[in-house]
Amino acid sequence: MVITIIIGLVVLSVILLSHELGHFITAKATGVRVEEFGLGFPPRLASFKRGETRYSLNAIPFGGFNKLTGEEDPKDPRSLAGKKRGVRLLILSAGSLMNILLALILFSISYMIPYEVIIGQIMVEEVAPNSPAAMASIEAEDIILRVNDQLTRNNTELHQHIAANLGEEINLLIQHPDSTQESVQLIPREEPPEGEGAIGISIKTINASTIIERHPLWKVVPLGAARLVETVGLWVNGLVSMFTGEVSGSFIGPVGLVQLSGEAAQFGIIALLEIAALISLILGIMNLLPLPAIDGGRITLLFLEWVRRGKRISAKREGLIHTIGFALLMVAFIALTYQDIIRIIHGENLIP
Repeated sequence: MVITIIIGLVVLSVILLSHELGHFITAKATGVRVEEFGLGFPPRLASFKRGETRYSLNAIPFGGFNKLTGEEDPKDPRSLAGKKRGVRLLILSAGSLMNILLALILFSISYMIPYEVIIGQIMVEEVAPNSPAAMASIEAEDIILRVNDQLTRNNTELHQHIAANLGEEINLLIQHPDSTQESVQLIPREEPPEGEGAIGISIKTINASTIIERHPLWKVVPLGAARLVETVGLWVNGLVSMFTGEVSGSFIGPVGLVQLSGEAAQFGIIALLEIAALISLILGIMNLLPLPAIDGGRITLLFLEWVRRGKRISAKREGLIHTIGFALLMVAFIALTYQDIIRIIHGENLIP
């Protein structure tokens, strides 16, 4: 349990720290004064000053922070608010961009590690009446070879390809029992009847075998990028399904993220890298949402300033908006943390 917590804390701290490094690097590069860059959160344990920036080590080992000069007051030319809109947009979005870049790096690294893969032929066992598969003339004992020209070697790969294209036409290469092949088109359903799945088939893997798969260095980045795009699609589809009530689900807080990372580590380094990449990617995207007190809220005010042809919201009013937003985020933080702790007390895992 202790090792799980430590691993989870390290993973989440690296993700949060990478976010702050994005802000730090772009602020320094564009001439915005960084008053303090901290590892962890106060109270401060130790610090030193180099140039105009104080670097601190803090007691709460959880990510880090930047203190930039004048985030809301444009009077100082070296303040964040004193820079042009393009510079402010770069600095405000740099944290999320760094999280997305970290996700790409972690996904790419995961493809560099040799791993076992079960491969075989995906055979259709049953086709639901009036389903997309039935309308595409797919029948029992057909074998699915490819989805959108992507080789499909096991059930997991088929589910991933389909889930990433809900509501969009896909092309399936089918092999019939007489060995003839046919290309068919269908649209996976976003809201399928219960028990039928997106295209309306039940499947099994036949002629299965296990191989050790590894990828050369020049292929891992394209594979990582493809995985990143696919993950975004799966996450968005899952989020939509949860809000529309198609599937049950809930959000987790920082404690839950620590638990999730620690549990993933028990399944090996690849699982840990993939979960860390997923967390980094989702945090990067969510931080761009137009909510007060986070980067997305500040970017929204920046676009509002552009729409108003340079007329800014007063520093006092902007500060009030972010203060109220921060208070609401803290309420959500406390609620999610309480939920996470109760789940851990009851011995519930996030990874089945």
